Amino acid sequence: MEGLNDIKGKTILITGGAAGLGAAYGERFLKSGAKALAILDVDETTGKATTDRLNRTYADKVIFVKCDVSKEEDIDAAFKKVVQQFGYLDVLVNNAGVMSDAPHMWRMCCDINWQGLVSLTLKAVAHMRKDEGGNGGTIVNISSAAGVEKVHILPIYCGSKAAVLHFSITLAENPFFDRTGIRVLTIGFGPTATALMDNVSNKVYEKNLAKDFEGVEVPSQKVESAVAAFFEMFKEGENGSVWMSVDDKPVKNITPIIDRFHEEYKKAVYEQ
Repeated sequence: MEGLNDIKGKTILITGGAAGLGAAYGERFLKSGAKALAILDVDETTGKATTDRLNRTYADKVIFVKCDVSKEEDIDAAFKKVVQQFGYLDVLVNNAGVMSDAPHMWRMCCDINWQGLVSLTLKAVAHMRKDEGGNGGTIVNISSAAGVEKVHILPIYCGSKAAVLHFSITLAENPFFDRTGIRVLTIGFGPTATALMDNVSNKVYEKNLAKDFEGVEVPSQKVESAVAAFFEMFKEGENGSVWMSVDDKPVKNITPIIDRFHEEYKKAVYEQ
């Protein structure tokens, strides 16, 4: 895994990178010596403003590509544009996500959180894999504490993030890394002070539940804590590892917990 945890000289693509955690990751990558950054986001106004701001400090190392990750044609065009511009992509961060189980939004929640992430991951694998001419690389998929815990007001969001986690750890299983040279990392966050946490009562799937949460403020960790957790994972994370950041606490590698669960499951189900 030598070199994969280094940032200096790397080219980075971040989805949902216009604002919030995505923008914070991008700036930290640049501060750490990244060669170039591509911000993908559906919000063109904010994306261009963030790109302009970063380019004033980092000498035109940043490009913005408008992309709706719920649309395959957008993903395909954006990925091709980034590769054409950079020549090679070293790091993909699948950060784009929405939290809404509301009747008019739940399909978009699945399309963005799950299907778009899978599509970009597969494109990055095809581009990076050493056994087909690539140089290897790192893919970071953003799950959530809700992908492990049971948040009864948001079963669809929880399901989408659980899918991200299981997809990522299964993709990373040997001999994937030995063949491809691609490190797959997964990190989840508890409630964090970003726009994702705004108006939670409007995002639940059932009106009766919405009434219970009107005016309720969910305690959230600082953005700075989540960013620090992300880069600790990037520095220390081995292929297939899963990390969790909650309540401003030090990031936790929960891979051993997941591995123990799978061992106990196999014993209980298959070895009776």
